[in-house]
Amino acid sequence: SKINTNSCVLCGYTTFKKPNPKLLFFKIQMSCKRKLRVCVATCNRADYSKLAPIMFGLKSHPDEFELEVVVLGSHLIDDYGNTFRMIEQDDFDIGSKLHTIVRGEDEAAMVESVGLALVKLPDVIQRLHPDILVVHGDRFDALALATAAALMNIRILHVEGGEVSGTIDDSIRHAISKLAHYHACCTRMAEQHLIAMCEDHSRILLAGCPSYDKLLLSHQKEDYMDIIKSWLGDNVKEHDYIVALQHPVTTDIKNSIKIYGLMLDALLSFNKTTLILFPNIDAGSKEMVRVMRKKGIEQHPNFRAVKHIPFEQFIQLVNHAGCMIGNSSCGVREAGAFGTPVINLGTRQTGRETGENVLHVRDADTHNKIYHALELQFGKRYPCSKIYGDGNAVPRILKFLSSIDLDEPLQKTFCFPPVKDPISQDIDHILETQSALAVDLGGTNLRVAIICMRGNIVRKYTQANPKTFEARMQLILKMCSDAMRDAVFLNCRILGVGVSTGGRVNPQEGVVLHSTKLIQEWSAVDLRTPISDALHLPVWVDNDGNCAALAEKKFGHGKGVENFVTVITGTGIGGGIIHQNELVHGSTFCAAELGHIMVSFDGPECSCGSRGCIESIASGMALQREAKRLHDEDLLKVDGLDMKISDPITAAHLINAARLGNSKANIVLNKASTALGMGIINILHIMNPSLVILSGVLGSYYQAPVQRTIMERALFSAQSVKVVISDLEEPALLGAASMVLDYATRRIY
Repeated sequence: SKINTNSCVLCGYTTFKKPNPKLLFFKIQMSCKRKLRVCVATCNRADYSKLAPIMFGLKSHPDEFELEVVVLGSHLIDDYGNTFRMIEQDDFDIGSKLHTIVRGEDEAAMVESVGLALVKLPDVIQRLHPDILVVHGDRFDALALATAAALMNIRILHVEGGEVSGTIDDSIRHAISKLAHYHACCTRMAEQHLIAMCEDHSRILLAGCPSYDKLLLSHQKEDYMDIIKSWLGDNVKEHDYIVALQHPVTTDIKNSIKIYGLMLDALLSFNKTTLILFPNIDAGSKEMVRVMRKKGIEQHPNFRAVKHIPFEQFIQLVNHAGCMIGNSSCGVREAGAFGTPVINLGTRQTGRETGENVLHVRDADTHNKIYHALELQFGKRYPCSKIYGDGNAVPRILKFLSSIDLDEPLQKTFCFPPVKDPISQDIDHILETQSALAVDLGGTNLRVAIICMRGNIVRKYTQANPKTFEARMQLILKMCSDAMRDAVFLNCRILGVGVSTGGRVNPQEGVVLHSTKLIQEWSAVDLRTPISDALHLPVWVDNDGNCAALAEKKFGHGKGVENFVTVITGTGIGGGIIHQNELVHGSTFCAAELGHIMVSFDGPECSCGSRGCIESIASGMALQREAKRLHDEDLLKVDGLDMKISDPITAAHLINAARLGNSKANIVLNKASTALGMGIINILHIMNPSLVILSGVLGSYYQAPVQRTIMERALFSAQSVKVVISDLEEPALLGAASMVLDYATRRIY
């Protein structure tokens, strides 16, 4: 106020008498204080029952609050009762109606609905520009509201934060709490949860549930029998009917549909008049309605199936029911205020605070179990519970809203618990080596190794690979257990287990789909589960060729190279492809089957059943076959070649004979080198890697001829590709270890 004129510079309030300074200041303050613009957004019939008392409270104080109402979600859908009409009947002016639901009632539709809401909300929020947005609960629509408001710098009051319900709703509720600036929670435990989530205690109001304000005042209405008869017929008596309300569990849709069917079967057998409400719009609701209609519920004389009941009438029906069954939050919250017996089915309300009126049937896997629960609960009465409120939530919330200082910083601050800065060091932590347990399943040997982060093999164990599945699994577990025990004494902390095996592998599931002929009884084998269960460690599984590529990427020539291919030249031909730093698996996990690239129409038969594959011409087995043929024809002999009659003929004899001038051996090896080179050229022309790494016992022999074939036959743009020999002694083991060391330390390969 200007002292000389006694008038306020903001509102023009003027006094011509010498005023009491304190009284003048109070009058000016009250005169200058503008209304708080509060936007209440409601998405469905359930959250309106909680928000309506707040809306009535705001509307009854027009000098302090300016109410804006936004309606979206299932309120505007005919199948769910067009419940926006009850908001209009309550004489609220709806400022905006947003059609945000994408039909489909599945997970994708829920995601699309959130996206649609986020597209439409900014215009509404920008036009209304509220001081506070009030959102409720744990619905996906509410998450869209909170996200939009937070990004547009609108303060958010979250009602019913901090509660636990045991489904995806938990995650959504807590996400909204982290976006919200203020909290009106219902129970002491919810308040403690919010504090534990590092929310500012000064911005948390323990208000109670707003719906209790209405239901505690109105649940003793004298006309309740008229309401019961209007919905269930004239012959229904008090406490002699059931209210059923079951919603889908979005994290376990299939099971929740099964439970719904079992509940309906139990209610049919129980043979009592039942008021059943349609489920909400969550993913799975369409299937639940289909189950209800398949069982003829809507036509059954004992059932009344309805889409929506006004809240004031619904609480009368719950209050005087013989029992309520399903998984609605109303059963564990509002019904407790009346002492109505409740049967809660499944996991949707797991973790909720409940009164003694609730009987949980969490594993509702049989019709008989639910029927027995109905026998135990129907017709009972329990003491009334006020866990969720005492009927005074709205006055507390209005007072809390009035106290909000709009001039304080909008930026949220979190009350993290103090963390002591580490000053000292721990010698055990310094000396302990992060390591992986690597398993390599070869056709002959089974090998296990402890491999540290630098790629050093700390200790290796080798046993003959058993021929039967049971013996092989027992040996794997025993060798891994022995290695785990030794790791303690070697001061190695094992982060996980990596398994390299021949054949086609689904690395996402840790399953060997089918193996090579070298490893018998090794198809459709789940390796991850038994090893993980026995050792209590994460387990990764992949094909040995892919593991060789991973080993090169982490420890060998492929380090820092975005695109390269590793070709294993051993008993067979295999390999792996790294493209843009990612291992290529293919749609059915058979990418990089390099040995089965066809290079000849009329070549020798391959182990895969085809002809002319690289493996049938250039592998160790193919060279051994040709060496034996030449030996049988007495064409392998050459001066200087030492061959004992008792020794088996191998590929090494063929290579040595060629080096000593045997022309027949040279022809075979030239054909093999050309076949391998042509196969690699095909890879170059398809994947365009910048590096080719030859691994395996034949790699050093094939390097020069393969490089020469590339220079002679590849496209000009691919001729500069370098062919190198792997320096790694144990690529399969190192690759298995690299899966663990990269994943377990949160690095991407």
